[in-house]
Amino acid sequence: MLKLFEYNWQVRKDWFDWCETVDGEELMKLRTGGIGYILPTLYHIVTVEYGWICGGIQEKEIEIPPFEEVASLQLVQEFSARCHEELAPFVYDWNDSLEDCIMIDITDEGEHEPHKYGEVMRHLIAHEIHHIGQLSVWSREIGKQPVTANLIGRGLFD
Repeated sequence: MLKLFEYNWQVRKDWFDWCETVDGEELMKLRTGGIGYILPTLYHIVTVEYGWICGGIQEKEIEIPPFEEVASLQLVQEFSARCHEELAPFVYDWNDSLEDCIMIDITDEGEHEPHKYGEVMRHLIAHEIHHIGQLSVWSREIGKQPVTANLIGRGLFD
């Protein structure tokens, strides 16, 4: 599982680098599907990962600023780095004994839903990969080469 988180983190960094080559207006232009915008999608990826791991599994008090407070590429990158610094030790310390531990998620409707840690972690991996696919489509729509989503050649399994 660790290698797939590392893969997502590498690809996310590549997307942030890609964003530096794109006009800021394109990052905030409404598009079809998903969150609908490139930069808010990257912000969403970060907040979901941070919220589930730090706020959910680890039950820490966390503060997630509204997008409007970090609505620039630099600020989203800085927010991502802060979140990563806080959650990465948990991911690196993952072991099989955590797999079936239960966290309680409180839904928007106030319902209490139990989830196994392992299922949550795998959801986070799939969630980011899903949104990376959307970013790739939007990249092509503006005539730019998307970041490669290839797992092979990233040095993760050397």
